[in-house]
Amino acid sequence: MKVYDCFMYYDEDTVVDIRLNCLDPYVDKFIIVESKFTHSGKKRNLLFDINKFNHFKNKISYFVLDHEPNGIEVVNDKDDEDLKSHKYIFNAIKRENYHRNYIVTGLKEADPEDIIMISDADEIPNLEKLDLKKIKSKLIFFQQKMFYYKLNLYMDSFNWFGTKVCKKKDLISPQWLRNIKDRTYSFWRIDTLFSKVKYQNIYFVNDGGWHFSNIKNAKALEEKLKSYLHHREFDIEPLSVEKIDKIMEEKKPIYDLKVDQRESKFNKGQKLTTIDLKLLPNYIQNNIEKYKLWLD
Repeated sequence: MKVYDCFMYYDEDTVVDIRLNCLDPYVDKFIIVESKFTHSGKKRNLLFDINKFNHFKNKISYFVLDHEPNGIEVVNDKDDEDLKSHKYIFNAIKRENYHRNYIVTGLKEADPEDIIMISDADEIPNLEKLDLKKIKSKLIFFQQKMFYYKLNLYMDSFNWFGTKVCKKKDLISPQWLRNIKDRTYSFWRIDTLFSKVKYQNIYFVNDGGWHFSNIKNAKALEEKLKSYLHHREFDIEPLSVEKIDKIMEEKKPIYDLKVDQRESKFNKGQKLTTIDLKLLPNYIQNNIEKYKLWLD
């Protein structure tokens, strides 16, 4: 039984470096997928350089997505703003889902009993005290602490279920696993028999790791927001690099998922707090000098 760690890559070298070092003792294969297109549909240069991660070369399988998904909607000049927004968001989500599902390209040699972990690159599961191979539940969900900008700038009181796990034989698709609701349902809930997002047999890992979101400077964060068009608020009312930098200095999340969906999520919500380094992965604690630029 092997363990596969699978994620999409954009430009997150710092968190990927942390990820590979943290998970290396527990993972047999890293599946990394990079697309030649942003989620907004623009062509982009490939940035992943395996030579930056020489120590893990034997474990890394890297795949390039070089085409767009079918069914992308054409945005016309005559479309009103509501329709344009619908199409932009629809297309961005479709590209992101297709990118994530391309992970299966790297799982063709996986055995039915092999364990498949699906995450975003910045969602790092805590495997330091957990043996995945001993858990009997069909699904394993990791509840992860949320961080912004710096590795120790913490968003309190927010439950983020990032990394999700199942065996290869149970994997319908990576996006299917991503979409499953992060709660369990009672055995008498008949709708779970037919649903693809509601399940009963889930094992939750409460101290499940770290979501290191937007570990970037202001300019790099602006570029990210431009490319991720499902953040439609930014496309309509873009923030300057100076404004983003000010938000970061104020230690506020650039995009607060806790804000009501009917409101703009940009520059809203609680202030981030600096936490004790002892709450970070052991690898970071043992390499403070290496990551001092990304510590508050």
